[in-house]
Amino acid sequence: MALPKLPGNYINKNLGKDKFHKSQHFDYSNGVPMLVGLEKPGIGRELLPGQKTRPNYSVYPKGQGSETPQWVAFDKHVLCFDAFFQEAVPQKREEKHRVRKCKIYFYLEDDTIQVVEPEVKNSGIPQGTLIRRHRIPLPPPDDERFYTVHNLNINSPVVLYSRTFTITDCDAFTRNFLRKIGVRLNASTSPPPDPYSDLRQQMEENMKPLRPYERQDTLQQFLDHDRNVLRFYCYWDDSENMFGDPRELILHYFLADDTIEIREVIYPNSGRDAAPKLLRRSKLPKTTVPSHQPGVITGRTVLNVFGPMGQGGRYILDSLKTGAVAEEFYKDHDLSLGVVINVWGRRVVICDCDNFTKEYYRSKYAIEDFSPVQYKAPLSPNPPRPVPPYNGFGSEEDSLCSCQGLLPKPPQKDFRKLMEKDRQGLDSNVLRFTGKMVTNSPIDSERLFIISFFLSDDTVSVFEPPQRNTGVLGGRFLERGRVKKPGQELFKSDLSEYVSAQDLYVGARISLNNQVFQLVDADEYVFSYMERHSDQFPRSNIDTILSKIRSLPEDKHNEITQFLNLSDPGNTGLIHYEPFRGLLLALECGLSEHEVMMVGRCFCERQEPEEDVGLMLAVTQEHLRKKHFESFSEMSRAFIHQDQQKTGRLSTEEVKTICKAFQMPVPDDLFRAVLHKFASGSEELDYNAFLSGINWRENPVPPVLPDNNALKFDRETRGPGVTKINYTVLLGDVFGSVKNNTNPTL
Repeated sequence: MALPKLPGNYINKNLGKDKFHKSQHFDYSNGVPMLVGLEKPGIGRELLPGQKTRPNYSVYPKGQGSETPQWVAFDKHVLCFDAFFQEAVPQKREEKHRVRKCKIYFYLEDDTIQVVEPEVKNSGIPQGTLIRRHRIPLPPPDDERFYTVHNLNINSPVVLYSRTFTITDCDAFTRNFLRKIGVRLNASTSPPPDPYSDLRQQMEENMKPLRPYERQDTLQQFLDHDRNVLRFYCYWDDSENMFGDPRELILHYFLADDTIEIREVIYPNSGRDAAPKLLRRSKLPKTTVPSHQPGVITGRTVLNVFGPMGQGGRYILDSLKTGAVAEEFYKDHDLSLGVVINVWGRRVVICDCDNFTKEYYRSKYAIEDFSPVQYKAPLSPNPPRPVPPYNGFGSEEDSLCSCQGLLPKPPQKDFRKLMEKDRQGLDSNVLRFTGKMVTNSPIDSERLFIISFFLSDDTVSVFEPPQRNTGVLGGRFLERGRVKKPGQELFKSDLSEYVSAQDLYVGARISLNNQVFQLVDADEYVFSYMERHSDQFPRSNIDTILSKIRSLPEDKHNEITQFLNLSDPGNTGLIHYEPFRGLLLALECGLSEHEVMMVGRCFCERQEPEEDVGLMLAVTQEHLRKKHFESFSEMSRAFIHQDQQKTGRLSTEEVKTICKAFQMPVPDDLFRAVLHKFASGSEELDYNAFLSGINWRENPVPPVLPDNNALKFDRETRGPGVTKINYTVLLGDVFGSVKNNTNPTL
């Protein structure tokens, strides 16, 4: 009967207790936060009825250093033990029990155990993994705990699921690890003998002959040299026989099995049938012997000891090979350059070999001399095929292709040059020059022509712009095509020479279909292109031009310096281009007009021309007027909707997007120039002023006259002109009299 809970009638269990907290579901196990679950203790970590203190994993001595979790510190660390267990074999006379050897693996990262039995050939029992990897509980009554590293030791039994394993030994890593954690290891033992295994081993030994046969191992040679073939180029002179002639052969020696295969080289139109092989793959004997009877050539010979021949006789192996028939075959050491081999009565000379064969003999036999044997006279050079002269039909290239084959083909164009020099964006790859006729006619001498040279296919076209009050209609003067140089014979075998890009420069005279033109000017693209490719255009190479000036005598240097100083009374270091041009042309150094212009471009003081806003707006309104564009009110509402801050300004990208949405018909380069002018160097612009400037309905700008060159603003951007020359830098670079560390190229 329980006593009433009055003072003095029961023992207070909380006396001396200082922890009354409620235990939580989470706790640290080996330094790793884990969920405890049902193993949660009671108040103040006091064990509840039926709970026992048990570690989740093996407990190891704490070392120095960082407290790394167990699954990280012992990752891929496994203890290996050698063990065995006995298995009863009922109802069998040969054996009562069987000893089975296995290995026990203990994984330190999570205390899991795996038992593996090595497979034995023809054992008749399932082997391999006996117990898969997992945590194994201890035998009852401690089955609530699991095996740890302290439960495993040498020469001690381990019960795993009612099967007793006896550990006999362990590896070096396991032995070292157990000693470090303080486990005293027992002495190693050997497993007991297995009666059935001993019986099987004795039976296998009795099956082996007392005198073993000679082993002929060819597998190793096959594995080492499979698909390794030596190739020799051979020669067989069969001219002594009737209708015989020299033959070229290819000998293949297979290193995998020392066999030889010979193929014949059959040239086209040789009159011979293309036989697949001259000698099929087989071993080639050194001497030609008659074929042996079946059974004469064998790998082993036997001796008849006693008894009749055939059944009932007694035979033994002939170790001395007294009755063996020896036969020699060609090996790799018998083949070399210049050696004559016997191919079933045919004398074949080895003349040459391939690179793999040379490397094989160089590495194995240290042979360095691989001089080929010359077995045939060198081929005579092919006689030149004369090309018939041009007959006047079609182009010269087309007529030449009709002479190169029975089936005439069209001449091939330089496709690579066409793709590289074709128009790519703003890079037109077209050289445009301004030219005049060289004639005595005063009217024709004032006519201007635009001569265009296309770099993609080396063609030339001439266009004459219309001029007022000249009495000459402008237009196409010469259709685009290749132009021959003058002074060439028409009907000849060699191809004619055509006008190339190197023949065109300012000041040059070219003849286009018997009409001589003199090039007087060029556009900015021509000068910049020739400067970038100065190796192809020597008249645009500034170093070559300056070297010509340096080659002048010393008195000319003084005259040049004196002339430049007199032309600059203010000592500003600058001189106008016209007197500078006259000075260079008067020098006796062979400078052309193009070279003088290149010097002026290199040492000039350039000034960017002021852009005319009225001109840009006039051209823009002209484009909008021609396309009947009147969506200015809709664009204004779109600008106001986009301007959420109501500042009256938008970024150039937003303005460009809105204008593209309304499909404003203005060229891109002109549109970018107008936006840049209204932005004034900032990223935003006043869209009201922009709309007012392009609105040709409300704010019309006076139109531009048709003959005004300003109409070409949206088609071609002209570079800054050359007005003044910095002659001080020129004198410093040419004569070294003035030192200037700045770069003269602008």
